[in-house]
Amino acid sequence: MMDTQLTLVSMIERAEKYFPKKEVVSRTLSGIQRLTYKEIGARTRRLASALEKLGVEKGDRVGTLAWNHHRHLEAYFAIPNIGASFHTINLRLSQEHLIYIINHAEDKVLLIDEDLIPLIEPIKNELKTVEKYVIMSDRDELPETTLSPVYSYEAMLREGDPNYQYRTDINENDPAGMCYTSATTGNPKGVIYSHRGIYLHSLAIGLADTIGVSESDVALLIVPMFHANAWGMPFAATWFGTTQVLPGPNFTPKLLAELIESEKVTISAGVPTIWLGLLQELEKGDYDTSHVRAFLCGGSAAPKSLIRAYESKYNIPFFHGYGMTETSPLVSLSTLKSYQKDLPEEERLNIRAKQGLVVPGVEIKVVNEKGEVAWNDKEMGELLIRGPWIADEYYNDERTEEAFRDGWLHSGDVATIDEEGTIKLVDRTKDLIKSGGEWISSVDLENALMAHEAVFEAAVVAVPHEKWLERPVACVVLKEGYENIDKEELIDFLKPQFAKWWIPDDIVFMDEIPKTSVGKFLKRGLREQLENHLTSTKTE
Repeated sequence: MMDTQLTLVSMIERAEKYFPKKEVVSRTLSGIQRLTYKEIGARTRRLASALEKLGVEKGDRVGTLAWNHHRHLEAYFAIPNIGASFHTINLRLSQEHLIYIINHAEDKVLLIDEDLIPLIEPIKNELKTVEKYVIMSDRDELPETTLSPVYSYEAMLREGDPNYQYRTDINENDPAGMCYTSATTGNPKGVIYSHRGIYLHSLAIGLADTIGVSESDVALLIVPMFHANAWGMPFAATWFGTTQVLPGPNFTPKLLAELIESEKVTISAGVPTIWLGLLQELEKGDYDTSHVRAFLCGGSAAPKSLIRAYESKYNIPFFHGYGMTETSPLVSLSTLKSYQKDLPEEERLNIRAKQGLVVPGVEIKVVNEKGEVAWNDKEMGELLIRGPWIADEYYNDERTEEAFRDGWLHSGDVATIDEEGTIKLVDRTKDLIKSGGEWISSVDLENALMAHEAVFEAAVVAVPHEKWLERPVACVVLKEGYENIDKEELIDFLKPQFAKWWIPDDIVFMDEIPKTSVGKFLKRGLREQLENHLTSTKTE
């Protein structure tokens, strides 16, 4: 067989060659812009040419601080196709973490959205390796800024070569991009993605038994492009000629609903908080969602009530996926086997609420102190993962030794496997609640609480207990119009579903549950809040 290199060059070249009329619909600060793949292809070549003129060389890192739009998509391909690698910077990180990851990645150039300049200006003197700044804007003129030296993205593109030829000496194992974990504890950890890994992951996304992304789809990319490469969707969608809808800065559930209707979106992906917000908007308005063939949910467990609502009220198939920054990210997807489709609705829903079957190309096993667990949906252990798009180390980080052992990524997620091979995440190892020597799953309690009609969000955490060491406490945000619900009603709702010792000791009502930079519940912050609350209560 021919030894051809699996690189990102072939992806963008295929899009501009075979799908020149297909569109990328990009929302920026000035509104909606529509560009064909022919135009995107030429602009990407111009950007590659301009970055070389700017001094970007093979092996360099170029940071991107940007929303989901066409310029960010162009950077996704231009940077790795000149032999450098992109570093997508999470714009929701603290100043401390922004400084850390930019310095740790050794970014040479930063591409920054115009409205995000205020995130970088205050820390510019602490960025040790950044030599130049490029401002991405719809305007030709540069905004006033203290960043220096600074360049206009669009002005650079005008001077770039639309016929630029990408490098031919890129090895498939070369770095293409980089992303940092969202860091619930400690500093973020860097993960480098190779051309080969992204290539194979993109193929997996196109499989009929996974997401099945194809040319006929209209994909709304809600997941931030700084969060595990928007779950790999921009690469696959470009390669396959899929119409892409990029929602841009500061979108709202209303805007997403409008885009879904106006652009006839067929597929989209987001975290549960996105889908909860969109569901509320769909219930308020009269939107046409008849063309949607799938919503993909990941990042944290989707409650059964959310899956049921989309599928029963709106006839939208709702797929639950699992992955991590370290896994590019797709590991598993909650699809039904052919003979499971005839099961009663509740049984099907129970399967769909799990993290699903491992996708082709990836291997998993669940182990505890006794070895691999039995496939009985009861024995719990840590989920271990390996495959061609799974990282094998963190970038220059001593925590590699803990997470990557014996050829496996130790995920830190506690799981069970049923007799069909379906994975169910029970909890993060650090979020499991051990009460009187027995384990309690915060995820199961959260999903049960969110099935109550009055509950918008619920997070369950452990608090210290003198007798039982730890006990669960639930934090709940109520939906509008249900403010009269009390904790006793919610506890009574849980009692038939769980053993007595699983029931939370208390339910604390909140206006908002703190979240990480990628929309997951920030349980560390919750635990601190509750411990302070309990301490002050005792003092009083």
